[in-house]
Amino acid sequence: MARPAQAKTRHWGVLLSFLLLVLAPAGAASWYLYERAADQYASTLGFTVRSEELTSAADLLGGLGASFGGGGSDDSAILYEFVRSQEIVRRVDAKLDLRAIWSRHHDTDPLLSFDPNGSIEDLTDYWRRMLNISYDTGSGLMELRALAFAPEEAQAIAQAIYEESLATINALSAQAREDATRYARADLDLALERLKQAREALTAFRIQNQIVDPSADIQGQMGLLNTLQAQLATALIEFDLLPENVGASDPRTEQAQRRINVIRERIAEERQKFGTNGEEDGESYATTIAEFERLSVDREFAERAYTAALSAYDAALAEADRQSRYLASYIRPTLAEKSKYPQRELMIGIVTLFGFLIWAIGSLVFYSLRDRR
Repeated sequence: MARPAQAKTRHWGVLLSFLLLVLAPAGAASWYLYERAADQYASTLGFTVRSEELTSAADLLGGLGASFGGGGSDDSAILYEFVRSQEIVRRVDAKLDLRAIWSRHHDTDPLLSFDPNGSIEDLTDYWRRMLNISYDTGSGLMELRALAFAPEEAQAIAQAIYEESLATINALSAQAREDATRYARADLDLALERLKQAREALTAFRIQNQIVDPSADIQGQMGLLNTLQAQLATALIEFDLLPENVGASDPRTEQAQRRINVIRERIAEERQKFGTNGEEDGESYATTIAEFERLSVDREFAERAYTAALSAYDAALAEADRQSRYLASYIRPTLAEKSKYPQRELMIGIVTLFGFLIWAIGSLVFYSLRDRR
């Protein structure tokens, strides 16, 4: 027959370990949470980044355009990291003094409050404890819960997060618009500078050569040659008719011959201006005309390049204006009416559960080693 079971030393040890590992931590957690821990209030904020691409009139007429309001998932991911960053902590701290808000109860609640002597890194770590972020990568929806020891302070923190997020999205939109138009504006500036240089070179050429329009000057020269040619033909006819009316020694014959010679010399001089032998101010007239035509071609090319660059810049501006990002808030910062944090029952249950698991595992290990002996 088996003897009646009696309590032994190992049994009292297991019971004592249960008290030390399970009941004592649960009791200490209960005492601290209900006696020392300060009430915390939550403010909820929900928003998402939207990107609207407006449809142009040409797309509507062509049936190719459609207006889509999609979630900017990439921008939401950037915003998610920004909300958890040290930068936003620094900005909100400068605006609201987070150290004073979160360290008010540090003397009575040192475990759940912020140490006022902590660094910015410590404040960032505590920020992540007091800020719960829920982010859906598929839809881009982001929901935040900010905790503080007063409902108004929690709402102020959530509002500051919204304002800083809005400023960040506006900065991203401005940067995207700048990137979209940067190269077009650079091409426009380059084309404008080339146009200025071409016009200045043509103006300097006109001033140097005292010619406004060589084409008009050429037409004038051609008109003068045509006139001289007509006068030469008239003089030759008159000279041929003189022997029939006067003698060979008549002074009018010599005068007519001299007139013919003068007209021919004048024609030769005017023709030399269009060749490479006649010099005018140290430069041939043909070379001057060639230089003017080259400068005119450069100016026309610069004008066309400037017109094309201006059209491209206007198109880039229009495309950038059609794409806009904005922060759509579907939950404005709420104002709590009662404290729901810290979740005392849940925290006590977690402490009890982990204490029990540690005690159970330790007990199993103890009896396993005892059975081996």
